[in-house]
Amino acid sequence: MTTTTHSLASGAGWHVTDVICTAGAGRPFEEAHQDFCVAAVTSGTFRYRAQQGTAMLAPGALLLGNPGTCYECGHEHGGGDRCLSFHFRPSYMERIAAGVPGARKLAFEAARLPPLPVLAPLLAEAETAREMADIDAFEELSLRMAGAAVATASGATHVRRAPSRRDQKRVAEAVRRIELDADGPVSLSALADGTATSPYHFLRIFRQVAGMTPYQFLLKTRLHRAAVRLRMSDDTVSAIAFGAGFSDLSTFNRRFRRIMGQTPSQYRSRRGA
Repeated sequence: MTTTTHSLASGAGWHVTDVICTAGAGRPFEEAHQDFCVAAVTSGTFRYRAQQGTAMLAPGALLLGNPGTCYECGHEHGGGDRCLSFHFRPSYMERIAAGVPGARKLAFEAARLPPLPVLAPLLAEAETAREMADIDAFEELSLRMAGAAVATASGATHVRRAPSRRDQKRVAEAVRRIELDADGPVSLSALADGTATSPYHFLRIFRQVAGMTPYQFLLKTRLHRAAVRLRMSDDTVSAIAFGAGFSDLSTFNRRFRRIMGQTPSQYRSRRGA
């Protein structure tokens, strides 16, 4: 089988790969899951057989794998597929599952999740991050992907409760930390450690209190500061981008245009209007 695996991002207990298979019909490819796997199919179809059963995977579906189990993939009706494959160490996944209300057990009982509408926005975000090479987004996306897979596969229902005063205080502290450190590296795990919570719980309460994820708030802060500097100074666009915390100029230009509706240079040229 012709498969190319490209590592996109990794951290303590997790990693994400872009897997492209160009094989046609033929003998199924046999392998074993080393860790928990949640793979989002972004193109093509293939047959997946694991201990939990056999399923046809199509774009928008999630492949589910348990550590230490063998599986095989094959093409019966056309070749080629592409997946965003998220991998989690058992100890990492255990902490996530503990934070999902109503989750019954850690192991996946089904081989896949079909293309469900509730998962569509998250899968679109993950594919966009891959296409834009937005590596910093994957720590957060990995947590969300694992939590969504555990909750959906287990049939857990989440009852949204009003955030406690303690959680509101934790989020306020994290917001101040992001604002102080926005021009440098800001990791989700470090923010969670600062509030004495697990990363998954922290992500959930931050979204509930702030109305956006920590990474979205970080990007908003960086873009706002860059926009102000574009209007207030004559520094080069690259200097402003790097000074705001962006490590890549092309990424900054794409994000700025997407949010502001025009390029940084166009935005600056209108400051006298």
